[in-house]
Amino acid sequence: MAKEKTPITAAIRLLRAEQVVFSDHLYDYEDKGGTSVSSRALGVDEHSVIKTLVMEDEKRRPLVVLMHGDLQVSTKELARIIGVKQILPCSAETAQKQSGYMVGGTSPFGMRHTMPVYMEESISGLTKIYINGGKRGYLVGMEPAELIRVLKPVAVTVGIR
Repeated sequence: MAKEKTPITAAIRLLRAEQVVFSDHLYDYEDKGGTSVSSRALGVDEHSVIKTLVMEDEKRRPLVVLMHGDLQVSTKELARIIGVKQILPCSAETAQKQSGYMVGGTSPFGMRHTMPVYMEESISGLTKIYINGGKRGYLVGMEPAELIRVLKPVAVTVGIR
């Protein structure tokens, strides 16, 4: 069987331009499978698979939240921290328009529009993270310090079980 080629996405172009050391991880994407599918396929803890969520405030201003795969975002707490009335998940159409990626393949790297990025603080304490590389069924592995260096996210504590 031939080895699958690494997808060349906007995320990969940015990671290469920033000289980020990363590993490629392809898996069989399942619609609405989430991080449990990718963590199982890669044989890694779901806590180290980081999901990229495009959300918006009450004025429909978009933002990105990076969260552990096994946790949810307390939108109420995030709204309180960033000083807005409300944070809501945006529609798939809005997420795709803002990020340039299809839902299920959203990477925080190389997004079409610049948006504020909020990251669950405990992500920085992991040894290695796996995050979307800009295509469904494709994650990249890297040290959290590389993500922080490139994206400069605001650390928040908003993860809930």
